[in-house]
Amino acid sequence: MKANSKLRQLMKILKSNNKKHQIYNYTVPDLWNLWHYNSKETINTPWGEYIVNPYQFYYQFIKSYILPKTKENTSYHIPFHKIYPQDDLGGDWIKKSVVYSMMIRASTSWDHDRSGLLEDKNLYGLKETGTFLKTLVLLPHLKKMGVDVIYLLPISKFSTQNKKGELGSPYGVSNFFELDPNLKDPMTGSDFSVDDEFQAFVEACHILDMKVMIDIIPRTNAIENDLIIDHPDWFYWIKCEEYPHYSPPPVPTLGSILPPKPEYLKQIYEAIPVWKHIRRFTYDPKTLDQDRYQRLVIKYKNNPNQSFLELIKESYGIQIAPAFSDHINDPQPPWTDVTFFRMYLDHPTLTQKELIKHVGDEALPPYILFDTIKNNYYQGKKPNLELWELLSDIIPHYQKQFGIDGARIDMGHALPRELLNLIFTKAKQIDPNFCFIAEELQTSNAKKACDLGYNMIIGSGFTEEPRYKERNLHAFMYRVHTIPCPIFACCETHDTPRIAAREGGRNLAKMLTLLNMFVPNAIPFINSGQELYEKQPMNIGLDARPNERYQLDKKDPFYGKLALFDKYAFHYLDHMRRDIPDNLEIVKEIRNKYLDIMIHLDNYFPIGFEHMGINCIGFGYVDKNKINETNNILLIFANTDPYQKTDCLANLREIRQVVNNQTKKAKQLYSQYDEEKDIYDFDNNLNLHLHLKPAEVKIIKL
Repeated sequence: MKANSKLRQLMKILKSNNKKHQIYNYTVPDLWNLWHYNSKETINTPWGEYIVNPYQFYYQFIKSYILPKTKENTSYHIPFHKIYPQDDLGGDWIKKSVVYSMMIRASTSWDHDRSGLLEDKNLYGLKETGTFLKTLVLLPHLKKMGVDVIYLLPISKFSTQNKKGELGSPYGVSNFFELDPNLKDPMTGSDFSVDDEFQAFVEACHILDMKVMIDIIPRTNAIENDLIIDHPDWFYWIKCEEYPHYSPPPVPTLGSILPPKPEYLKQIYEAIPVWKHIRRFTYDPKTLDQDRYQRLVIKYKNNPNQSFLELIKESYGIQIAPAFSDHINDPQPPWTDVTFFRMYLDHPTLTQKELIKHVGDEALPPYILFDTIKNNYYQGKKPNLELWELLSDIIPHYQKQFGIDGARIDMGHALPRELLNLIFTKAKQIDPNFCFIAEELQTSNAKKACDLGYNMIIGSGFTEEPRYKERNLHAFMYRVHTIPCPIFACCETHDTPRIAAREGGRNLAKMLTLLNMFVPNAIPFINSGQELYEKQPMNIGLDARPNERYQLDKKDPFYGKLALFDKYAFHYLDHMRRDIPDNLEIVKEIRNKYLDIMIHLDNYFPIGFEHMGINCIGFGYVDKNKINETNNILLIFANTDPYQKTDCLANLREIRQVVNNQTKKAKQLYSQYDEEKDIYDFDNNLNLHLHLKPAEVKIIKL
């Protein structure tokens, strides 16, 4: 490791800031100590917490767990594939990965002083919401489960103007090039910045053979953001008196929740509510009166503690227009904390015909409507090139400054293709192996996403997998291998209900988490807290039920709260907290052994049963490149009924024929109920009799 290591600097700062004579009653969950920290000051409580000296605890983690894994003269703060050169994978390394989605602020929140509150400054002046520093000690927990990619929800500076919840949404970014100052840990004092702490975090991940991906949001910005002062014309403005009436305008002649395809333009612009909506907009303040605007900027810079938006409201009677869904007749209210960027400085070309028909040569100010914000369908003739350059510089900033390895582009499907190309090109110039995830939920658009330059899409697993009763789970699992690019094998995300709170509960959650490690053409995805059987969703954005926000007991301190917006700590002391991680620790070894075979879809075989109604899913893998050699067949089965056992007959004829396998002996490598054992339960046609307990997963080597 080279001398410029941020981890070594962090270790020295923790040591120097440690108040040796201070007695601490600072607790951490036992899952944060899978690296076996022990000292004479440590108290192991019977309820699952350790009482530690925090400075010593985090110092020792770096010293005893991370640094011994480093190599001499190696820099770890650069992209992963520059540290460990491989063939040019172009970002397709994601196919072999296990991804863990993490929101730093929530994932390492903890009531360290046991006051009953999550405090910005607790009894010891320390932060109880998550920080980059505290997240370091969660890495052994993730390694245990086989995770090798950490996907971070937004970590940029965000605005609390019109905030949602207690803390506001990290998606309301106010400055793309600054990190959220709340993620800095006070333990490092003024000697170490939040940038330094994130550099140390990425460095630690790379040392542990883990990659780091981030979320970027180039389509929207916070209502109050750092770009408004110099570029008010990059945003949409409305008259203040119209704000109480502002909402997505209904189009009565069209159905509910439709994509704004060009064939709907005529009906959109014939709707009276649409024109009422358009008339609410005005030009930006600089365009309205440039001299007055410059005086306002000077006034603000002389006293930056005041709100610049409030100054504009007082002087002009106008304000930033909030964003809303780009789907027609979507019942969602406006997203009051964010607004759209003006990607073009003129109205969309396809819309011009409708505008001329209704207003002739009248000049209309820029306005937010289903077409003007859906720039993959609608483009103008005047691209906002200065804005595009800025947006395409976001990822290179994080690559150069921190050494990140990939990114998900939030709502990237709605961006102009030229802007996407610019984003991809700049990132790939720095790191040809940089990985891009598309926020594309429709698998029918998978090929289009890959053609654009993405390495994978999110897909629809989070809605299909939980629906085992409707057989959606079966249809999804047997269809995944036909999708033109990889997707996530996931049963929940930060926007959806928790799988443990669905019908089927913990049995279903465990079964799907394990099964997802072997799904063809899919990357296992674990949402932070999923492994703890967390029930409370982080957000209620997708597929939510009416009571989704209230999954916890009313006595729980986080009842009704959402981690995406509120102070929230996961239930790290749950009595079943080790169940999924312990099982994944076994399963990951099997996955890793067969991974090179599994990623080639030619080696995949779906396994059928006596009839279509069997509550079982099965598939197998065999290396077709070694058909003339001794070749093991890997079989994965899951009982999709979380309540009842399933007895069935697995049809192995096709997969046996490939390698001419006639054996009547198999070995059970894994079951969450049984130990390893030999199996001889075959019929006369060499098909396998299966006896599966509720939600049981069996992995068998033939």
